[in-house]
Amino acid sequence: MSTSSQPGSYFIPKPSPFPVLAATSLVVMAFGAALWFNSVPHAQWLLLVGLLGLLSTLYRWFGRAIAESEGGLHNQAVDTSFRWSMSWFIFSEVMFFASFFGALYYARVYSVPDLAALHNQLLWPHFQNTWPSVGPGGLIPQVQAMEPWPIPTINTALLLSSGLTLTVSHHALRADHRSKAIFWLALTIVLGFTFLGLQAFEYHHAYTEMGLKLSSGIYGATFFMLTGFHGFHVFLGATMLSVVLYRMIRGDFKADHHFAFEGVAWYWHFVDVVWLLLYVLVYWL
Repeated sequence: MSTSSQPGSYFIPKPSPFPVLAATSLVVMAFGAALWFNSVPHAQWLLLVGLLGLLSTLYRWFGRAIAESEGGLHNQAVDTSFRWSMSWFIFSEVMFFASFFGALYYARVYSVPDLAALHNQLLWPHFQNTWPSVGPGGLIPQVQAMEPWPIPTINTALLLSSGLTLTVSHHALRADHRSKAIFWLALTIVLGFTFLGLQAFEYHHAYTEMGLKLSSGIYGATFFMLTGFHGFHVFLGATMLSVVLYRMIRGDFKADHHFAFEGVAWYWHFVDVVWLLLYVLVYWL
């Protein structure tokens, strides 16, 4: 196999077991989740085995890719490939969130008004065209909408600040000021995990004091799906930034060669933009 890193060539890695191991782990996770959801005893352990297998595989797989990069095997052609791959991945995430925002739009603009229209009065005589809505029939108690103050607004400030600190860290790395880059990157991670802590407090308040749950009709479903999946993306982003911070501290990256930092930074800024849309469409409108 070719391992050339000369201009015009392309690095071809040796045969790897990691794709097969990752696929197998995902299949085990899928079976474990399906059996668990159907109340099969001990199925959650099968899900856990698949998850641990996937994490172990990804750790070794990314470790090998990092070793190849630090060994000088990745040239400009590989760097371009990485950039296109990350761009398409973020695009898939854009479509993922677009589907949830689309569900929120359809429920508010079409479904709720239609259920309250005259031709549905015979089936749902007491249904009103109001938001938040938990659906017709009166089977679920009405809930109060989540307010944008104080936690969502504070979290907005935290994420916007984290985007700024990450940009400062990136400029410091490009200027080869490693200690400055480390400081601002660490601050970005702290802001990210602070966001998650406040969101967890908001969820606890919603469940215990407001009675707002995932099962609270269309409003509860869209609220927790949008904010919950965004929170999961913040967790993934903060975890990836932590790995980048560790690599930066141990001396990885150069001023002109640090795509791992750039790729995670793209992802983090994408998460920031999604939150701004979510903050306006879910908390304000």
